[in-house]
Amino acid sequence: MKLVLASKNPKKLIELNEILSSLGVEVCSEADAGVDVEVEETGTTFEENSLLKAKAVMEASGLPAVADDSGLCVDALNGAPGVYSARYGGPGLDDTGRYRLLLENLRGQGRTARFVSVVTCCFPKGDVISARGECPGMIAFAPMGEGGFGYDPVFLIPSLKKTFAQLSAEEKNAISHRGKALAAFAEKLAAYLNDHQE
Repeated sequence: MKLVLASKNPKKLIELNEILSSLGVEVCSEADAGVDVEVEETGTTFEENSLLKAKAVMEASGLPAVADDSGLCVDALNGAPGVYSARYGGPGLDDTGRYRLLLENLRGQGRTARFVSVVTCCFPKGDVISARGECPGMIAFAPMGEGGFGYDPVFLIPSLKKTFAQLSAEEKNAISHRGKALAAFAEKLAAYLNDHQE
C-alpha cells in the first residue's frame, strides 16, 4: 500500500517510512505523487490541522494521504504557542528567534510544557485514522544541544537531564510526541489493513 505524506519535510518522510515499512506500507512525497498542495492551517486544534492537510493531499492525489500536526504547549502560556508553534512571533522569526521569544515570555513563569503530535490518514473512500502522542517536559533556561529542530534546544526531559537537541535520533524517537503518535498510528493502520484486505 502507498501513502502520500502531506508535508514537504524530508525528515518526516524518512521517519514515516522507517516506522511503517514493516506493515508493507510505502510513504512517498507529494512530488513523487505528482502533487504540490499548500494547505492553510485554519484549525484551532492539532487534530483539525492534521485532518485538513491529509484530506487536501488525498483529494489532490487520489491516494491515501497521511499528515501530522505538532507543536509545543506551555502551561504558563495557557497552552501557547500550541497550533501556532511554527508561526510563533510572526513570519519574521526563524527557529532560534521563536525559542528566544519563548524564553523571554517565560521569565519568572513556570516551565512545565509538553510536545503534542497528531497523525491523521485520509483514505479516498472516506475512512479516517487518527492518533495522538504527547511528551511531557520542561522549558530549559537556555538552549542546549545541536540536534533536532524547532524548539528542541529548549525542551528539557528532566529524567534524562537533556534537551531534545541533545538526544540521538533513536533516543528522541523512543520518547517523543511524534514517535508515540506514529506508534499508535501504526497499530491502528495495521488493524485497518487487516480489516480491509481485498
